[in-house]
Amino acid sequence: MEFTSTRTVFAEAGQAAGPVPAPSSRRLEPLRHVDAGVLNIAYYEEGPGDGPVVLLMHGFPFDIHSYVDVAPRLAAAGCRTIVPYLRGYGPTRFLDNATPRSGEQAAMGADLIALMDALSIKHAVFAGYDWGGRAACVAAALWPDRCMGLVSANGYLIQNIAKAMVPVKPEHEEPLWYQYYFQLERGRAGLATNRHEIAKLLWKQWSPNWHFDDATFERTAVAHDNPDYVDVVIHSYRHRFGLADGDPQYADLQRRLATLPVITVPAITLDGDADGVVPATDGTASASKFTGRRTHHVIPRAGHNLPQEEPEAFASAVMELIKV
Repeated sequence: MEFTSTRTVFAEAGQAAGPVPAPSSRRLEPLRHVDAGVLNIAYYEEGPGDGPVVLLMHGFPFDIHSYVDVAPRLAAAGCRTIVPYLRGYGPTRFLDNATPRSGEQAAMGADLIALMDALSIKHAVFAGYDWGGRAACVAAALWPDRCMGLVSANGYLIQNIAKAMVPVKPEHEEPLWYQYYFQLERGRAGLATNRHEIAKLLWKQWSPNWHFDDATFERTAVAHDNPDYVDVVIHSYRHRFGLADGDPQYADLQRRLATLPVITVPAITLDGDADGVVPATDGTASASKFTGRRTHHVIPRAGHNLPQEEPEAFASAVMELIKV
């Protein structure tokens, strides 16, 4: 295992070299659609069709526009860049009304692989943060033959559900208020009624240095009007605490994830040093979960939505893997 950890400045946080950030009016369009596993997945694609493939996975409560300034950087560097809407977001839809609206980690990883299969992609770099980072970690751990490399904000994100009820320090519990709120039916009703207000509050709490405008927020918030959004989100946060059953079709995958499998592919992990929900670390606590070459970078001033706040840093991490 090769592990290095650095505090990294890419051109200087907030003043990244390269293209000027996209205006808040720019949307990642046109979208494409493909039936993949249990979903019809809506996704954006940019870059040459014969380039190395990069899958960019967004988190909660965000959408594909977390990568509005990452995708063009990677495409310009020759990458076939694919940015899907996760289950429960935007135009992505379940194919069958009877399919459980699961938000469990095994489902997220399986969706990533199903998308690759549907697009006849053999290998790709998996990159993400929050839910998308977890999907990338799950897929990299369980399907390493499909993964050229992993970029994960906040490190190793496979959930240790068996220890989900072990408390952490109070100052680390406080930012997780929304997870505890969602355990209640009051929380489900609150999310259904106030999904945009909750999202905006979390954006501000999680990324104190990111001064997004209303148009930037609204561009993403419409993705949360998906009819399955509330069910998927609530299931995700209840399942991770062991308070909701998983979808039986993912039971075998979840049993494998319960062992907290190591990630063997080359990996770059990132922390924003202003992340308001997951405090930045030097990466050593999770070093044993990465048995291949792994580098950890701390990005100054970045919050939780790292690719949208510091796209140069995120794109550089992806290219660091591809150029090896």
